Amino acid sequence: MTDASPATLRDWFQASRPHTWPNAIAPVFAGTGAAAFYGGAHLGRAFLALVVAWALIVGVNFANDYSDGIRGTDDERTGPTRLTASRLAAPEHVKAAAFIAFAVAALFGIILSVIAGAWWLVLVGALCIAAAWFYTGGKNPYGYSGLGEVAVFVFFGLVAVLGTEFTQSGYATTVGLLCAIAIGAISASVNLANNIRDIPTDTQAGKRTLAVRLGDTRARRLFTALTLTPFAVSLILGVIYLPALFGLAALPLAVASILKVLRGAAGADLIPVLGINGRAMLAWSLVTAMVLAWGFSDLVTF
Repeated sequence: MTDASPATLRDWFQASRPHTWPNAIAPVFAGTGAAAFYGGAHLGRAFLALVVAWALIVGVNFANDYSDGIRGTDDERTGPTRLTASRLAAPEHVKAAAFIAFAVAALFGIILSVIAGAWWLVLVGALCIAAAWFYTGGKNPYGYSGLGEVAVFVFFGLVAVLGTEFTQSGYATTVGLLCAIAIGAISASVNLANNIRDIPTDTQAGKRTLAVRLGDTRARRLFTALTLTPFAVSLILGVIYLPALFGLAALPLAVASILKVLRGAAGADLIPVLGINGRAMLAWSLVTAMVLAWGFSDLVTF
């Protein structure tokens, strides 16, 4: 690889892929809302969980930039700035940025685990960091084998939401699980949209993502199902607690992205879908968290 041109702060910011940050923020909103529903929310611990989730997603984005860049997978790809492939930064600097972010996640995760009295969560955090690195890193990255969306569902859905709820209330609930499924599904849809966009280049590079394995048409149908999952969950939550139906307010955003995908948007035209679904996820999680906390706001502690 030739010498890198100096990257600007804007380049580094874009390479951290801020359009994916809702995948880290939404689980904390949802988990805190689930904890509040049973009177167990703690905003200080929610903040720690937010730092952990945000640092993890920044870390995985830089790790992907580094790993895909040195493999040449990103050489012909559209989308956000890629520091390694574009030679804006030296690969070792991008790798260092990833591990700095992972270190921040580890530090705050340990603090949260100690405060919550659950040391075993440190092991869960270590597994999250390993999963973030080996998504595209290592000799046999699982992201190249079609497991990326599964990992997103598990780590930014089940683990992030239920972990947030548990560290605040000391237990996981059915409401928390439903919120975890909702966030995990729509978060996975963001990843899937990204991979649908990259089907041509990933196929050429030998990267067998889920979108490549399913093919364009079936991948778009799966995207639709994943995107609509939170709103199905809203209907279920509405049976338990009627105001949870307010989560349906985010449905127009989801429909906008679904229509764009089902109408055949490709390449750069799919980039806005990532942001639209991110906003839908964030809106759903925020509204749902607020209505779950509605009757228990006097029990929220600091």
